[in-house]
Amino acid sequence: MLNTKLKSFASVVLVSMLPATLPALEPAQGNGQGNKEKGKSDKAVLTLSAGISISYKEARQFAVESDLTGYKPLPPGIRKNLARGKPIPPGIAKTRLPSSFLNSLPARDGYEWQVAGTDLLRVFKADKLISNVLKDVFK
Repeated sequence: MLNTKLKSFASVVLVSMLPATLPALEPAQGNGQGNKEKGKSDKAVLTLSAGISISYKEARQFAVESDLTGYKPLPPGIRKNLARGKPIPPGIAKTRLPSSFLNSLPARDGYEWQVAGTDLLRVFKADKLISNVLKDVFK
């Protein structure tokens, strides 16, 4: 009888936990096209650490003030590979940024800012993995 009560209790506990885990198991909704509603921006805000952040708008403003616009975008196939957690694709020429521009960006030990086409990348120095991407900053 004790064994039956224990099984019933375990079943109740498992069933009560089930609704909390279901949302995590549901597949992602959508068709992969992103949110294209009017008034919504898909521009990211990078939060680096301890409240240090930079938005697309701020980075773009620094680029315009430093006269760093008009860069050519990367070919679409290579640009798709610019994603967080991936290494920088081979063959991308490293573009030097003026110190005045770099000083306006938030710094973090072990990371560096790089340019890839029209995008601004924050890259981990040790293994050259992309940490964050701000698209079209130098467009």
